[in-house]
Amino acid sequence: MTGRLRAWMETLGDLFWIRPALLVLGGVLLGQPMVLAEQAGLKLPGVPHGWVYTGGEAGARSLLGAVASSTIGVAGTTFSITVAALSLASGQMGPRLLRNFVRDRGNQAALGIFLGTFAYALVVLRTVRSVEEQAFVPHLGVTTALLLALLCVSTLVWFVHHVATGINVETVIDVVHAELSEAIRRLDPAGRVAIADPVPPRGVPVTLDGRGYLRAVDEDALAVWAGERGAVVVLLVRPGAYLFPGAPVAEVIGGPGGDDAGGAIRDAFSVGSRQAAAQDLEFAVRQLVEIGLRALSPGINDPFTAIAVVDRLGAALCEIAPRDLPRAAVGRGGRVVLHRQVTDYAGLCDAMFHMIRQNASASPAVLIRLVETIHRVIAVETRLERRAELLRHAALAVAAGRIGIGDPADVAALERRAAMVPGADAPAGEARG
Repeated sequence: MTGRLRAWMETLGDLFWIRPALLVLGGVLLGQPMVLAEQAGLKLPGVPHGWVYTGGEAGARSLLGAVASSTIGVAGTTFSITVAALSLASGQMGPRLLRNFVRDRGNQAALGIFLGTFAYALVVLRTVRSVEEQAFVPHLGVTTALLLALLCVSTLVWFVHHVATGINVETVIDVVHAELSEAIRRLDPAGRVAIADPVPPRGVPVTLDGRGYLRAVDEDALAVWAGERGAVVVLLVRPGAYLFPGAPVAEVIGGPGGDDAGGAIRDAFSVGSRQAAAQDLEFAVRQLVEIGLRALSPGINDPFTAIAVVDRLGAALCEIAPRDLPRAAVGRGGRVVLHRQVTDYAGLCDAMFHMIRQNASASPAVLIRLVETIHRVIAVETRLERRAELLRHAALAVAAGRIGIGDPADVAALERRAAMVPGADAPAGEARG
């Protein structure tokens, strides 16, 4: 699956109305066949006679009307509960995490079931006729409406449980961590032969008129285009970056250049108003960090949530340990045709730990867990350069604790824990901005 296709699928997931609309369409399409089956005299084999509605026209109208009115009322209540949950999540965990609630399939399916049942009841209700109107009662359609009403009752009970558990901060953290894990699983396994990363040459700049976040890049399409034309493309931006109108986004060396290169790059870029996790490994990291920062704010002061975030970040680093991060150079036909901006291990660790350490400088519990997490990741990580980066962040955590923690006993506890980290006595390097 290409990067553009992943970004397109992620964009569809951000549209809350897609699944409800499909279920409403399903309700409409189900209603008419049930009416036609009744007109054709179809009987349900194996279904006891008493289970099928056998009443008259007045009863059918009353029953279908009750199903329609009750389901549309419950749909409104469901929407209100969803909005209340979104407001609560926005205040406690950050507005950027609202996309996880909007993308939640359970919320979309629950609303769609209520609205689909409402649409079905209306479609069947319009066919009920009295004796003066050439009597017709869709017994199968009314029976199906009853079954759908029972499904709505079960869905309502489940929806209340789902919302109650969905706004739990641990559940939200697990959802974001699962998104990060999915992005990590798309990385190359360790040991795969990769082309070397030469210094990219300078070329003719390419600009775009649009603006917005770069959600994904179809690197395969760009590499094929450059390989066929004997060109080299140097990307100056990476997924997650904000594109400014008229600012260079790439440079092209050789090839046709001009509008041809600009069109190829424009077609390969997926730009939107929000960032996406399809190719931006740091996006889910920033979401996790935002939860931790909110928890560490003076208004909330919840170190346990921050500790849970640090645990997930450590688990993500352990998942990355056996994998290679993307290389900057992409080759075709034995030569480099594309230079791209990529996330390196140091930048990823900075995104994970810098802001949490800065905001937890007065919280010994969070700093101690941060050092403990680094200890556990080092036990899994075998690459020396990565271990050195982790040691640097452990040293930074100890330095922050010495400045921000007022209790000498807590500082001593932090230092003792840091001394247990393998290689803690070795130089950890200078802090990167």
